[in-house]
Amino acid sequence: KATQKYYGKEGQESIDPVVFFKILLVGYLNNINSDRQLIAFCSDSLSIRLFLGYDVHEPLPWHSTISRTRSLYGEEIFLDL
Repeated sequence: KATQKYYGKEGQESIDPVVFFKILLVGYLNNINSDRQLIAFCSDSLSIRLFLGYDVHEPLPWHSTISRTRSLYGEEIFLDL
C-alpha cells in the first residue's frame, strides 16, 4: 500500500513491489552493491528464484529497473517499510 501511488494503470508492466524489496533484501544479506551483480546472482540461484516467485525459465527484472525503482521510491518509503 505504501508504494501504490507510484504505479499507474497504463504503460509497461512494472516490477512488483514485493519482488523489488525481496531482491534488495537478497543484495543486503549477500553484500552485493551492484544491481547488475545482484540480478546475475539472483538469476543463478534456484533457491532465490523460488524465494522471489520466479520459475527457472522466467526472466528476472532488468538491473536498470531495480535502479530506477530505487530512485523512484525515495528514502521515505524505505524508512516507512
